[in-house]
Amino acid sequence: EGGQSAAGSLIDHVVRTHPAHPELKAMAGICGVSETAALNLHLEVLRAKAGYADVAELGAAIHVGPDFLGNRSPLADHEMRGSLVGLRMATNTSLDDLATLYLGAVQSLAYQTRHIVETMQAAGHCPITSVVACGGLSKNKLYTATHANVLGLPVHLPEQEEAVLLGAAILGATAGGAHGSVNSAMRAMSKIGETVKPRTEASAFHERKYAVFRRMSDDQLEYRRLMGGPPPPKPAPLRSHDPRAPDRAPIHERSI
Repeated sequence: EGGQSAAGSLIDHVVRTHPAHPELKAMAGICGVSETAALNLHLEVLRAKAGYADVAELGAAIHVGPDFLGNRSPLADHEMRGSLVGLRMATNTSLDDLATLYLGAVQSLAYQTRHIVETMQAAGHCPITSVVACGGLSKNKLYTATHANVLGLPVHLPEQEEAVLLGAAILGATAGGAHGSVNSAMRAMSKIGETVKPRTEASAFHERKYAVFRRMSDDQLEYRRLMGGPPPPKPAPLRSHDPRAPDRAPIHERSI
């Protein structure tokens, strides 16, 4: 989810409020795929036309601040707001423009996930070596690949497509006595189905764009200060089971 309460809703908002959405909807219907899958395919066409090694480079001129509903983490600031930089008047009604705006939104969520990981590790959390994704967005290949590439970490996808329902079944099986603990139920009932490995073709690009993402967040706080708005909340210390930080609370209290 990045640092959002509803990352999927953010992507839906960006897509469905764009003037080219009716064209996209028709194209997705003809192809028999979801709207985001149709956008992913269109981005590959644009990448090939541009001669880029990685589709990420199509997002060089569009920058999205994803905090349309405030920031859940790592800033925990409900006063944060969404932002867009790089809009043009001449072409902003085209399907190409919608595709690159969608790409920018996906990238911004991956950058926010990276910000969370860096914040956790700066606070003493043990190094994060992989990420497990579940829920609806884990079915979006661009979303999972972008996260793997931005984080430089493998992203594991569960074998069970409806992983949230599986979690409920695990709790039910434990409560019913089929397994002695949640951990043993998890080992018996869940399995990694696919691993999305990070690619390095766009690593330098992502470093530059992540720097823009962080500056946009800092700039918004400065704008708020200049306009006499509320100050950002003081961050609470992150806590974990890390032995280097014995006073910290259970790791399960947080998620990325």
